[in-house]
Amino acid sequence: MIRILFFVLLVLCLALGFAWLADRPGELSLIWQGQLIEMSLMRAASILISLFAAVLIVVWLLRTIWLSPHTVTRYFRARKRDRGYQALSTGLIAAGAGDANLARKMAARTRNLISSDQEPLIHLLEAQTALIEGKYDDARKKFEAMADDPETRELGLRGLYLEAKRLGANEAARQYAERASEKAPHLPWATLATLDHRSQARHWDEAIRLLDQSRAAHVLERKEADRKKAVLLTARAMERLDADPKSARDDAQAALKLDDRLVPAALVAAKALFREDNLRKGASILERMWKSDPHPDIARLYVRARGGDSTLDRLKRAKKLESLRSNNAVALATVAEAALDARELALARSKAEAAARLEPRESIFLLLADIEEADTGDEGRIRHWMAQALKSPRDPAWTADGVTSPVWLPVSPVSGRLDAFEWKAPPSQIAAATEDGHLNPDQAIRSLPPVATVLRPAEEPASERTVEAAPPAEREQTERERAEGERAEKERVEPEKAITVPDRKEPAASPAKDKDAEEAPDPFFGRPPDDPGVREPAAAERTTANFRLF
Repeated sequence: MIRILFFVLLVLCLALGFAWLADRPGELSLIWQGQLIEMSLMRAASILISLFAAVLIVVWLLRTIWLSPHTVTRYFRARKRDRGYQALSTGLIAAGAGDANLARKMAARTRNLISSDQEPLIHLLEAQTALIEGKYDDARKKFEAMADDPETRELGLRGLYLEAKRLGANEAARQYAERASEKAPHLPWATLATLDHRSQARHWDEAIRLLDQSRAAHVLERKEADRKKAVLLTARAMERLDADPKSARDDAQAALKLDDRLVPAALVAAKALFREDNLRKGASILERMWKSDPHPDIARLYVRARGGDSTLDRLKRAKKLESLRSNNAVALATVAEAALDARELALARSKAEAAARLEPRESIFLLLADIEEADTGDEGRIRHWMAQALKSPRDPAWTADGVTSPVWLPVSPVSGRLDAFEWKAPPSQIAAATEDGHLNPDQAIRSLPPVATVLRPAEEPASERTVEAAPPAEREQTERERAEGERAEKERVEPEKAITVPDRKEPAASPAKDKDAEEAPDPFFGRPPDDPGVREPAAAERTTANFRLF
């Protein structure tokens, strides 16, 4: 463009010059070697300009002839280079597509057409070709050569890092990642890999320092960086909790400022405050987190915040949680567990059944089985709840990479990835479909078998026992109403519905069997025998345990 403008400007100047001479005519006389040459001024200027143009043309022609060998050589070199770049492009595409034959062919053609010193991508093409052909040693040598070249250092280190990860050489992968992060701190993969390795080694201070450097270099987005730093602070707080509760509290509260929905940080902060006898502030942190995310771990820690509380005090705290998040399955289950410990069985049953209707889970039906055992001790009803638990979905748990953990962990034990654990339902086998395709909690509650009632009339001979099953009905009432209903139920028994079972003599047991029977503990479901939630069966029930009809 500049050349065109210069040419137009030159032509314009010549035109203005000729116009100026035309307006001012004159004669030019020249005596040269005794001869007189006379001509007009316009003609003389035209001849002069023509001679200057002819000289320029002659110079250009001579220069072109002189430089023609170099021009021809450069033309063929450029043509060869263009063919090499075309082969290089085709080879990279073939390597990305997995075509090993074409990639190898294009790599050989590229090396013949282009020098590897001029184009480092030839090393990349050869390394990728070796990888898809399974020649990992050759690929590793190519990546090492690229790592020694300042122009391709980052590319070679990344290739070596991926190869070390593939072989399971974690220490070598860590060294390659740290080397890349030192040479090029702006690389996200190097920063994240180094961060994961330092987290696996539980070097929390170094990991936090590296994360701060990456945030300053804008390697990670602000939201992602805040989340990872909150996880690292929580991990360091968990490690310091036993030895230094104050530092653990500060780290956990700093983590909550970065991510106010991180449940483990709230749990660690509350535990640290409880150990400092600051019950009110710790409870306020748990209540605030409970309002946004009703988590079972929060409910468990909140109810048992003070070790000296009675079961009734724990029940009050569970009811407070329910008031903060009403109509929630976790809150209802928490109240049911506290009521079971406090021996308020009617309240425990009603809350557990309400939780089962909202969210039928395995733990809720197991809780109903515990309540049934403490309330009636009826084995048929207990087995009913246990069967419902087997058919119900599994409870959410801390899950990462297909494995579950009873507590939250900052790093996955499988992949070593930071912040891998999530609160979700763990993977399970596909369960058999029910009649309607899914579990119906209302149907499970309505199909609960009745409590077996044992009667022993005074006029009945000793060789007979009468057993009658009460009519099925839903039993959602208080403990006092249950006792009165049981007394009224005995009075409503119809004699014609009684089933008489003749007494039969049991064969004498061997002494070895008697000894095993004495040593075997009584069966229980979900609670140890010395727990107050387990009630010993009555003497009449133990006597007729083998003759119950469900």
